[in-house]
Amino acid sequence: MDAFLASTLAVAIAEIGDKTQLLSLVLVARYGKRTPIIFGILVATVVNHALSAWLGSWVANRLPEVWLGWILVASFIIMALWLLVPDKDTFEQSPWMGLGAFAATTVLFFLAEIGDKTQVATVLLAARYTDVVWVIIGTTIGMLLANVPVIMAGRWLMERLPLTMIRMTASFLFFALAIMTIRTVLMNS
Repeated sequence: MDAFLASTLAVAIAEIGDKTQLLSLVLVARYGKRTPIIFGILVATVVNHALSAWLGSWVANRLPEVWLGWILVASFIIMALWLLVPDKDTFEQSPWMGLGAFAATTVLFFLAEIGDKTQVATVLLAARYTDVVWVIIGTTIGMLLANVPVIMAGRWLMERLPLTMIRMTASFLFFALAIMTIRTVLMNS
């Protein structure tokens, strides 16, 4: 259950103000169809985060436990710092926009997640927790929790969210994960 809760919370908070939220705004403004956009996000996230979680689990099973612990600590700290940097929208001119609401959303969300903060977080969370399925479910729900309100309420919501405070909260969460991991590594040494 820890894997699910940590994954859901980490991604839901880290996603706020992320480029995929900006992409959600662009998609709903362009197509005006909320349901296919939400299902596109769901499909893209499940596929992307499943691949990411399995990668994290694979790496975790190949490294010595002590190394993995310290690599995770460093990665969580880097992630915490990265979360403080705001993302930019680069999707409005994408050739994928001509595919229709569901297909464009699926392709663009999958591509946007490659190397994104939430994908890296998914890899790290799967390496940290052994239950990959709960990490995938948690990160997917976290992604939906962050993006569905944007799709439903659009710009009104984004203009009122304190993005700097949210980025700082997400950063704090990853620093907390680093501290918890340090404690685990030291207790297992």
